Amino acid sequence: MVAVALTIRMMVMAFVLPLQLDPARDHFVFGYEMGRVARSIASGQGFSSPYPEYTGPTALVAPAYPFVLAGIFKMFGIYSTTSAVMSLTLNNLFSALTCAPLFLMGWKVFGARVAAGSGWAWALFPYAIGLSNRWIWDTSLTTLLFTLLVLATLILQESCRWPFWLGYGLLWGGTALFNPSILVTFPFLGVWLWFRHRRSGMNCNVLMMTSALVCLACLSIWLVRDVRTFGKFIPLRSNFALEFQVGNSDDTSRPASDRLLPPDNPAEMERFHQLGEMTYMAEKQQQVKSFLREHPDRFVSLTVRRIVFLWTGVWSAHPSWDIDDEAGVPNIIVYSLLSFLAFLGLYRSIQNGVSFAIPLAIILFFFPLLYYVTHPDVRYRHPIDPEIVLLAAYGALSIGAGRRGDATRSRQDAPR
Repeated sequence: MVAVALTIRMMVMAFVLPLQLDPARDHFVFGYEMGRVARSIASGQGFSSPYPEYTGPTALVAPAYPFVLAGIFKMFGIYSTTSAVMSLTLNNLFSALTCAPLFLMGWKVFGARVAAGSGWAWALFPYAIGLSNRWIWDTSLTTLLFTLLVLATLILQESCRWPFWLGYGLLWGGTALFNPSILVTFPFLGVWLWFRHRRSGMNCNVLMMTSALVCLACLSIWLVRDVRTFGKFIPLRSNFALEFQVGNSDDTSRPASDRLLPPDNPAEMERFHQLGEMTYMAEKQQQVKSFLREHPDRFVSLTVRRIVFLWTGVWSAHPSWDIDDEAGVPNIIVYSLLSFLAFLGLYRSIQNGVSFAIPLAIILFFFPLLYYVTHPDVRYRHPIDPEIVLLAAYGALSIGAGRRGDATRSRQDAPR
């Protein structure tokens, strides 16, 4: 599965590589904000300047991936063709390797048939193939790490071995440094683990607390850096208010109005440059508070639309037929079918008493919360796409089974 997945992704890379080498706006498309910060690191200016102009130290993006990209820049050149090839190759490798923990998760939860179906589905999954080649970003790596986290969670429900729990905390903290949004699920999965241990008579409370402290220790490295640099506490990223405005603007023709972002708006870029990042973001926070106070009904309406869009791709009543349009008909058909099968799989797993249905439900219901209030995107949902594919495979096989007893048979083959 991994070999086939990697081969397909590398073949696609050969066709889309020129997209990363566009010299417009001084190669801004090469990693966008991540690329700009990586360039600053590689050129000796530190973790700074996420936009086209030099703007000083930043907390706009999570810290880990810019350092990975900066290492590539140091070895192969800033914005060079070789750096683009290496960055996309790593993306494709991370995406292909996701087949492995997904297969193991499927085996543990549902049995061999679903494991094979979900693993091969991921190898051929068009969104995974496209995103790993379209964006030089943390998306593919975060997806792999989060899938490993979910698999580790399922394994730890029956283990009190301290090396596993220390590694679990380290994996959570390390993944959060690539993408802090995954932390939304952390407390809920932790509560599930606690109940599972209590139910089975195991007492791992000390280990669970230690694991949480290890995660916090990983995060504190960057939290301390932000306090020392900016003189205030920043929850890993500084741009929540800006992202909120992008999804709650006057322009509702799209889920996100990119024209409000400084790189796409000269007036905003000038304002960002004048005020500095912290003052600019503080100003955005006040604007967000005013918006929520004056337009609560509009916020609720847009939130409902975002929920529908994230699971179906439907945003407007007149979608286009453009295959590259997230709100276009081709995407609507694929996303709606995938979501239907995934929620059917979740329903059938609960109905059939699958013991690991709860953590999968936690991931589906809690991970997107941040994007419901800001703005959704195909790549924002991608870290939980492996779990969606797994549940969709189970849902599809349950339809084929035709009756409830057959639908659970694949699970009975799972190793205990």
